[in-house]
Amino acid sequence: MIAAIAEAAVAKAKASEDQALIVHLKLEIEKLKRTIYGPRSERTARLLLDQMELRLEELEASAAEDEIAAEQAVAKTTKVAAFSRKRPARKPFPEHLPRERMVVPGPTVCACCGGDRLRKLGEDVTETLETIPRRWKVIQHVREKFTCRDCEKISQAPARSMSSLEAGWPQSLGHDRV
Repeated sequence: MIAAIAEAAVAKAKASEDQALIVHLKLEIEKLKRTIYGPRSERTARLLLDQMELRLEELEASAAEDEIAAEQAVAKTTKVAAFSRKRPARKPFPEHLPRERMVVPGPTVCACCGGDRLRKLGEDVTETLETIPRRWKVIQHVREKFTCRDCEKISQAPARSMSSLEAGWPQSLGHDRV
């Protein structure tokens, strides 16, 4: 039902726009005829021109109102999917493994405005698994996030690139299992 109303409003807006275009083109034709053939009766031509311009303004205003109504009707029928956070691509490493925390120093000044009034906003933690013969440990690479109190821009140290072996579980587990 609402979709039908929205479609009708869109069709009405399109018809109104077409009607305004027709009147505009008639006005242009009348102006061109006048330049080609010269003025007929100055008073009649001026009256006709004023009436056509007034009618054109009314139709353009009506077309704009119809277009706004059509957009509102379509907006009522449009459904937006709710945001859902993606799950991690892999399971986290077991909690019993020892962890070593390596903090990458964050920026000291804002990259946008150069201000030094930064405050900590959060951090991104990337875990990699390192093997030492017969021992495993998880290394957490922490990149702190800061926000500038002057311009509210978020600054963070760039992420380091890691090979596929560094990024998660080693491909060949020739050592003892965890």
